[in-house]
Amino acid sequence: MENTIQKYEAFIEAVEQGSFTKAADALAYTQSGISRMIGELERSWGVTLLKRGRGGVELTPEGALLLPYVREICSRQRNLQMEIDSIAGLQAGIIRIGTIASVAAQWLPSMIKAFKADYPGIDYQLLIGDYTEIDHWIEEGRVDCGFTMRSTHAAYEFKKVGSDRMFAVLPPTHPLAKRKKFPIASLEGEPFLMPEMGTDTYIYDLLRDAGVRPDIILSTPDDYVILSMVESGLGLSLMPELILERNPYNTISRPLDIPARREIGIAYKGGAETPPVVKAFLAYVRQP
Repeated sequence: MENTIQKYEAFIEAVEQGSFTKAADALAYTQSGISRMIGELERSWGVTLLKRGRGGVELTPEGALLLPYVREICSRQRNLQMEIDSIAGLQAGIIRIGTIASVAAQWLPSMIKAFKADYPGIDYQLLIGDYTEIDHWIEEGRVDCGFTMRSTHAAYEFKKVGSDRMFAVLPPTHPLAKRKKFPIASLEGEPFLMPEMGTDTYIYDLLRDAGVRPDIILSTPDDYVILSMVESGLGLSLMPELILERNPYNTISRPLDIPARREIGIAYKGGAETPPVVKAFLAYVRQP
């Protein structure tokens, strides 16, 4: 059974990495070992799971149909092992945590430090992404829990950790830099640096609800790129307070003239699907 689970994990990692070589690096196998395990799966099942090419690998239609079942089996196996570890007193195991970057930088270090002090045998893995990615990772079983805004999935449990005010970020020479609060209406038509991409739309929603349409000249999840460009006078932005706590750039941050906060917490599958290690970790989840 353990050998079969290893093959399943090799298949999942190859899909996520898009490459046998990268999957081998992630799982500490050889490239030929990953290729052999997936080949054995394909021969056993009588299907081709992955298309091989110079650019890497990608799912076949048959592989796409089978992948969710393989993910579920691996997730159940991890939960079984965690339950065994729980019976043994959580002396060993692993917790996989999805998180937005600002929480990883500001809140998570103290939580993990305290958790590791009491459970030194529990290892951890962090996967950094945006809100939508973290929801998907929890759903797929790729992570055991995730720090995000309040989840849109009603099936998830959500423990609030804190709330984060939104600030306007502008260069020191900006005419509104001396105002105590920044009027969000002033963003209308202004060059704007959007600190999110794709379907991660919290700031899009904030601007829409305020009836404001700035001139978006850049969208990127890289906070340092945004802050550097604001410092250079290339545009304005909106960012949460948590990101700005250790801002190394010469910019000015002002709270908005409207109530604007994001509620941050930890989301996880509840009930019988909550791994014992997550139940233990929840006791350490608090705002520093």
